[in-house]
Amino acid sequence: MQSLGRRFTILTSVDSTNNYAMREVHAGLANHGDVYLALDQTRGKGQRNKQWITQPGENITMSILTHPVSLSPSNPFLLVAAVALGVFDFFQHYAGKKTCIKWPNDIFWGDRKAGGILIENQVRNQKWRIAVIGIGVNINQADFGPFSEKAVSLSGITGKKFDVILLARALCTFLEKRYRQLLSGANNDILKDYTAAMYKLNEEVNFRMTGAGFRAKVEGVSPRGSLLTNHPVHSQLSRGSVEWIV
Repeated sequence: MQSLGRRFTILTSVDSTNNYAMREVHAGLANHGDVYLALDQTRGKGQRNKQWITQPGENITMSILTHPVSLSPSNPFLLVAAVALGVFDFFQHYAGKKTCIKWPNDIFWGDRKAGGILIENQVRNQKWRIAVIGIGVNINQADFGPFSEKAVSLSGITGKKFDVILLARALCTFLEKRYRQLLSGANNDILKDYTAAMYKLNEEVNFRMTGAGFRAKVEGVSPRGSLLTNHPVHSQLSRGSVEWIV
């Protein structure tokens, strides 16, 4: 199996690295492990159809093509968790212990967002054919405009400037380790490590669901990716159905 990042394509400008990767798939030009890094991404994708906004050349904006055919598509959260841990391992290596994973797939440093993940899947005949893993990590960006109090970059944390391409290649190494851990069937270890890395674990957090707010303590994550809390009604929160108020 080809390692993640063995074929590493640098794109000067593209609408979305996930879109580009999918076009390569449809053209028959993509293989497992191929990475597409954009120096400028004009229409990057975020969760809930939000746009991932990044300054050209300042951050990691890349997609990785995988063929997780040996994994079951019935529980895609395990791939989400493994990828989130790979990005977490990478960012913690450079930024230190304040790094954490905000459920389900954002990377935080303290209370500020440092990165995000968007995985788009293709499943046919109950087989997981393709997973395109889109990753954005703030590296050198200094100005986040109206989001400056909620976002942070590696440079902003460390006071150093980094080579974005070299760091993107390093990120692939961290992701490869977690991906192989997933393929080995170490699901319990992945869930344990993910839980230990969770943002606000064992702390009370404000949530909003269908317009109504409530407060609950974060207690972990279920094997299928639900957020576990101590709330008497909302003890398991599904992805996409709830909003953190941070």
